[in-house]
Amino acid sequence: MDQSFFLDISSYLGLVATVLLTINVLLGMMLSTSYKKHKYWTQLPEKFKQVNVFWVHNCTAYVGLLIVLLHPLFLLLAPATNFKFYDIIFPINAPYQKLFVALGTISTYALIFVLITSQKVIKNKMKYHTWKNIHLISYGTALLFFIHGIVMDPQLKDRSLDLFDAEKLVSESCLLLILAGVYLRFKYHLRKNIGKEKSLQL
Repeated sequence: MDQSFFLDISSYLGLVATVLLTINVLLGMMLSTSYKKHKYWTQLPEKFKQVNVFWVHNCTAYVGLLIVLLHPLFLLLAPATNFKFYDIIFPINAPYQKLFVALGTISTYALIFVLITSQKVIKNKMKYHTWKNIHLISYGTALLFFIHGIVMDPQLKDRSLDLFDAEKLVSESCLLLILAGVYLRFKYHLRKNIGKEKSLQL
């Protein structure tokens, strides 16, 4: 079978994982707010409001992680890439773009860490603020994953970066959505703190 087939599968899995993890992070931001009181939520059809957002958030995390783990394994099926399993789990000597391969590996480890600490058995043994600070790693994880996806050449030919390539546009669009989400979440945080200060003054 043509080795480019396995490279394409790896690339497509990376894009699917990027979309799923983008949805996951955005839902996580939403869950950390009083979204059910917002006018946009209250105006949604009842069918949408009945969706278990927390379940979707968890589902996108676990499915996203599974796809992230599968994504580099297809490189091993294309011998011409010279990738070995060791290069995936510890890419210090990866045959191509080792820095950006490393970013993908680091983001994978960070995602696993966040998911492990989100298990009820572990989470209940931690202070809320400790857990929350650990959970914030997901923002850095997303950033590393986006850089990995945008800069890496999916054909591993060290071609120059084309920011207008269709695959790159998917990652770039997801990055912009996350940045917009962070901005809106920060505004919500500021409004909430201002509201608390006013209530204390009264």
